[in-house]
Amino acid sequence: MKLVYRILLHLSWALSLLLAAWAVLFYFTLIDEINDEVDDSLENYAEMLVTRSLAGRELPAAYSGSNNGYYLHDVSAEYAEGRQHMVVSDEEMLIPEKDEEEPARVLRTIFRDSGGRYKELTVMTPTIEKDDLQEAILWWIVYLYLFLLLAILLVNVLVLHRTLRPLYALLRWFDSYTVGGKNAPLVNDTKVVEFRRLNEAANRYAERAESLFERQKQFIGNASHEMQTPLAICRNRLEMLVDDGSALTEAQLGEILKVQGTLDYLVRLNRSLLLLSKIENGQFPETEQVDFNAQVRRTAEDMEEIYAGREMRFELHEQGHLSVRMNPSLAASLVSNLLKNAYVHGDKGGTVSVTVAPHELRVCNSSGGGALDAEHIFERFYQGTKKEGSTGLGLSIVDAVCRLYGLRVGYSYINRCHCFSVHFRLYKTKKTDRGRLFQLHFSFRSQLCTVNTSQT
Repeated sequence: MKLVYRILLHLSWALSLLLAAWAVLFYFTLIDEINDEVDDSLENYAEMLVTRSLAGRELPAAYSGSNNGYYLHDVSAEYAEGRQHMVVSDEEMLIPEKDEEEPARVLRTIFRDSGGRYKELTVMTPTIEKDDLQEAILWWIVYLYLFLLLAILLVNVLVLHRTLRPLYALLRWFDSYTVGGKNAPLVNDTKVVEFRRLNEAANRYAERAESLFERQKQFIGNASHEMQTPLAICRNRLEMLVDDGSALTEAQLGEILKVQGTLDYLVRLNRSLLLLSKIENGQFPETEQVDFNAQVRRTAEDMEEIYAGREMRFELHEQGHLSVRMNPSLAASLVSNLLKNAYVHGDKGGTVSVTVAPHELRVCNSSGGGALDAEHIFERFYQGTKKEGSTGLGLSIVDAVCRLYGLRVGYSYINRCHCFSVHFRLYKTKKTDRGRLFQLHFSFRSQLCTVNTSQT
């Protein structure tokens, strides 16, 4: 959930409770004021009637068509002493003019006349209009409550979006930032102190990451380069010992061959690391039109000879011509590593299937070992199962080539078959000083691979 929406959610709960409490308090306060006004009116009317009665003056008609009515009658001393001087209540009263009962506000008071007799005066006023007023007030309070809630939330949305604009700009910069890539500088002017400090921290850590990344690349490149010569010397000396086998026993020759195998692995590993370092350092700027159909055929011939002992069948399906402008060495490395991965990790006696389409290259190999971890398969030195001849860097090189050209590589496991698919599409962009540029675009498609697993 976005920060703005989370803040609004909490604000809506808090404001709903606060405004609801205010609305309830306001409603009952207003109703109490209305009742006070009605009670004051009844008290004034009752006082006028009592004053006229004590003065012996003529009283008005009990029901003269006005809102107020009354009736006066004698009561006993015992009744008067057991009652309060004045009582106000809400009751159902009979209205003689209408001959029906209606809700009314009633005031009862007891007084003594000049003759010492106790009398009870009952004054009443219908409350139908008051109930209508209360209902109207209630609905207007509800409307006001909803309006205030929505208005406050809308104002908060606008204020929060404007206030958090520097944060969103920083997040977009982080999303587009790639360590070691060509990144735009962080332009995020703001007067908020916290956001300025956050921008400064982001720039510091970006510079630190770039520095560490450059030192790492330099170390890998230098180390790989420096290891080439001593590895070559060791291999040559071991070959000389093997050639002079008369001075060695059979057991010694076996151990030397094991050491040679280990050195061969180190040489392949060193070459792969050096290639990765060169790719990340951008040391392949040259580009030309690469014929992937021909590249796949040449690489497949070499792979069939190298892995002839695995008795694997190679199938090439050419559904069209694939030609892409990129560095020829990296194109060859892309194809060779995909094919090598298929041969090394495929079942012995299985099938390697390559499909070349106008915008797609797909390499599949039969394998009953189950699906690999798609999230980690392109990481360096990751191997689902250790295979002889594998350094764990082949797919990392494929991924590095794809990232260099803005691509992503995909993997699927369907019908006991590992499939790696790269989809090339050319999008013409605006002209620059260098001429027309083309963007390589990648998409992964999960498709069934057609392999023949019956042949061994």
